[in-house]
Amino acid sequence: MNKIKLRQLIEQFYLEDIGEGDQTSNLLFESTTRGKVHFIAKETGIFCGTDVIEIGYELLTKDNAVHIFIQDGDQVEEGQIIATVEGPMSTLLTGERVILNVIQRMSGVATITKQAVLLLDSPYTRICDTRKTTPGLRMLEKYAVRMGGGFNHRNGLYDAVMIKDNHIAFAGSITKAVASLREQLGHMIKIEVETETEEQVREAVEAGVDCIMFDNRTPDEIEKFDKLVPISITTEASGGINLANLHTYRHTGVNYISLGCLTHSATALDISVRVEMQ
Repeated sequence: MNKIKLRQLIEQFYLEDIGEGDQTSNLLFESTTRGKVHFIAKETGIFCGTDVIEIGYELLTKDNAVHIFIQDGDQVEEGQIIATVEGPMSTLLTGERVILNVIQRMSGVATITKQAVLLLDSPYTRICDTRKTTPGLRMLEKYAVRMGGGFNHRNGLYDAVMIKDNHIAFAGSITKAVASLREQLGHMIKIEVETETEEQVREAVEAGVDCIMFDNRTPDEIEKFDKLVPISITTEASGGINLANLHTYRHTGVNYISLGCLTHSATALDISVRVEMQ
């Protein structure tokens, strides 16, 4: 994860929450009053966010000591201490909520991703995310997907081409759309096309795309379509797939299954903070 960008994000989060200053903590505690805060898991899940804790408190004061007891991607159990931070009490409490909000969100994404990987239980099909992320949190959520054992789809509109039904309609056909893009794209940009019918799959193969997505197809349809695609082209299934029916796609043969629910439906992992005065 890009620590420079992470630092900028946390600064923005602090500006939103702290504003001109923490009225409560600054008035209740002297600058010399010190203490500890313990981040404690209140349920079982996959933790993600060690850098958030470290950088979050570093931005508020250099006069602290951060002790992280686990790594991103580790499973935590209810009651387990994730981290302990020592420093000025006012600073510890000022940063508490922002840091908690972020690590709970990231850990929730990592946890649901791990659940998806275990439910699919496939040696060859990978779970990946989508662009259905929380605005402003994409880098954090996509990092959390990786920590949960998943993989990232494109980061945004800028790093890969995906030709969807509206693009095809505008261009006239998959063949015409791919040809037009090939004339303009550099060799480092991959082209993926969404398909819904056997005819579209065959056309995409003939056009020489890099990746073919089977969009909103049944497991039987996907298994049939996948056999039409040479091994040199990556295949992906997406649309209408969730944790409840994920297992039915286990034997479809695709390289990737992309799940929007990893980010748009993740529930925050319950983590609390316990304060200890020194």
